[in-house]
Amino acid sequence: MRHKNLMELLEANPLLTDEDLALTLCVSVGTVRLDRALLGLPELRERMRRMAEKANRRLRSLRQEEVIGDLLELEPDHLALSYLTTSKEMAFRHTGIVWDHYIYSQASTLAMAVVEADMVVTGAARVRYKSPAHVGDKLIARAKVGVRKGNKNVVSVRTRVADREIFVGRFIVVACLSETAEAEKL
Repeated sequence: MRHKNLMELLEANPLLTDEDLALTLCVSVGTVRLDRALLGLPELRERMRRMAEKANRRLRSLRQEEVIGDLLELEPDHLALSYLTTSKEMAFRHTGIVWDHYIYSQASTLAMAVVEADMVVTGAARVRYKSPAHVGDKLIARAKVGVRKGNKNVVSVRTRVADREIFVGRFIVVACLSETAEAEKL
């Protein structure tokens, strides 16, 4: 039963640490590690690496290095997931609060990455910062594609730190024709 619960928890949220799993399952961290080994489940770092490799193979609209944060999941024209660990270089010197443009950049590039096209740009955005992020926080951004009209896509992005939502954005992402494609049309 515990093994089944462990599998279900990791399927629902592959970013759970062994400590998180131990708390949820009411067992020791050692028991979680042993169970993972018996079930052939990799540790968090390896799970993230595998997710990133799979997601980056599907990435079309941006290059991997252009995405702010680590792209962990990508279902083109449907949803995407990104992970960003904040550092002191991203924060105001005296407060430890992360600058808003890092949070926005993660969300914006994720919104562009989820749209399957050779070239995309952000046409408009409506964003709301609900709570600050601090140095060391792990930002999890989820993008979901909504309405599509022609070459315009509405993409909603929500960013969380643990169970606290810190950012909500609604982006209009426009798929552009490349210069080559436009020339071929003429």
